[in-house]
Amino acid sequence: MSGRRGRVTCLTIALLLLCLVWAAPLLMPSAGRWPFTLHMVRHMVLVAVAAPLLVLALPRLSGGLILSPLIAAVLEFFVVWGWHFGTPHQLAQTSWPWFVLEQASFLVVGYGVWASSLNAASGLAGAGGLLLTSMHMTLLGALLTLAPRPLYAAICYGTEPLADQQLGGMLMLAVGGVAYLVGGVALVRRSLGGSEDAVPMTGDIS
Repeated sequence: MSGRRGRVTCLTIALLLLCLVWAAPLLMPSAGRWPFTLHMVRHMVLVAVAAPLLVLALPRLSGGLILSPLIAAVLEFFVVWGWHFGTPHQLAQTSWPWFVLEQASFLVVGYGVWASSLNAASGLAGAGGLLLTSMHMTLLGALLTLAPRPLYAAICYGTEPLADQQLGGMLMLAVGGVAYLVGGVALVRRSLGGSEDAVPMTGDIS
């Protein structure tokens, strides 16, 4: 598959996934009734699936939005953890403007981490950004999974909010932590294999 076809494929998949996860709330009668698991599916699609696909699909755009991988990872840390505190999370689940702000910020910081890491001058620096993100995603997922009580009791998540929260935490562990870990390990392997000249990666879709 040519580089152009690869980019078109990545863009098509990313846009379809975004349409799918953003259309789901329209089928819900109330924002406050969205399951926590649905929130986490959207979150993981945005930062761990759609974001890297968009970076690969739009190399010129991603090349113009490069930060230090460490700075990008820290920004994502504050955004992700901030939206999972009680009050911001409740606002995003019960108010459409806050929901849009939450979703946009997830996509922007997710895109920023992948763009900065995959386009880093040093593959090891890029790997560091992805591995740091994997660590804080794993920690947050573990906290959500192991919490002894629902952390968002003010929001009606259904008849078993704790089980819903635990499933959401496991999704973050399985998707978020793993996706960034795999990306970081891949960059480390490229660097240690003597292929530093292969970074940036966004122009290399075959």
